[in-house]
Amino acid sequence: MCLRSIKTGVPAPGLILSLLLSGAVQAAGPGSGAGGISGTGIGSAAGRGVVAAPAAGPAAAKALRPARLTTPAPGSYRLPVIQAGPAGTVLDSSGRSMPLQHYTRDRITLLNFMYTYCSDPVGCPQLYSTLHGLRERLLAQPALARRVRFVSISFDPANDTPEAMRLYGGALGAADSPLRWHFLTSRSVGELQPILSDLGQATSVQLDAQGKPTRLYYHLVKLFLLDQHGQVREIYSPAFLEPDLIYNDIRTLLLESERGAVAASLRRP
Repeated sequence: MCLRSIKTGVPAPGLILSLLLSGAVQAAGPGSGAGGISGTGIGSAAGRGVVAAPAAGPAAAKALRPARLTTPAPGSYRLPVIQAGPAGTVLDSSGRSMPLQHYTRDRITLLNFMYTYCSDPVGCPQLYSTLHGLRERLLAQPALARRVRFVSISFDPANDTPEAMRLYGGALGAADSPLRWHFLTSRSVGELQPILSDLGQATSVQLDAQGKPTRLYYHLVKLFLLDQHGQVREIYSPAFLEPDLIYNDIRTLLLESERGAVAASLRRP
């Protein structure tokens, strides 16, 4: 669950995201009681030999982050198609209207929903810490990085304008990066809703003691893995936001694509 107080004004360029990624805001684990999805694995993580390894050291019982996961080797398992990818219209950080499929095809895509002022420790901070570590790992292999993209879409189009999203992403949204990270919003909640519905991503407004809407929002943390055809192949809950696991899943999908291309070439006369 992400609790977010809407504030006026635009954050300094990349400031909030930089704080999240630098560790200035610490990420808590799924056992803190702050919402999210059940740690049994939304997609197939729990069913493909992923094992939680106990944390080491005397402070293990007090550790806030999820236990380290032992993951199978890339290509040694399959990721079945969970569902078709979402469809809809979004705004890029320059304010251009684009079909969402422009950002979900031809590369492996990691897609999440967020808003720029989210500070719940098991919400955006934990998610962005994971994505940042994964990004650094992929950028160390430029040829691999060019086959992957990250997409972050705001829940809050009224406040998270294209300009706000551009400032929020800062240098992470650079167009010349081998691994593109797109920070997107929409014209209205009405345009955003079909995308949320396609992916089963819920959000709600908190009510006060009198039952009136406040300026606080909740959402369930999910990270979606899409293949080059825009199909959803995995959905990660907070318990499975582990860079090694996600990295191996990306490699598994790329290996699947390569094997498919080889098989297709062999079938040609």
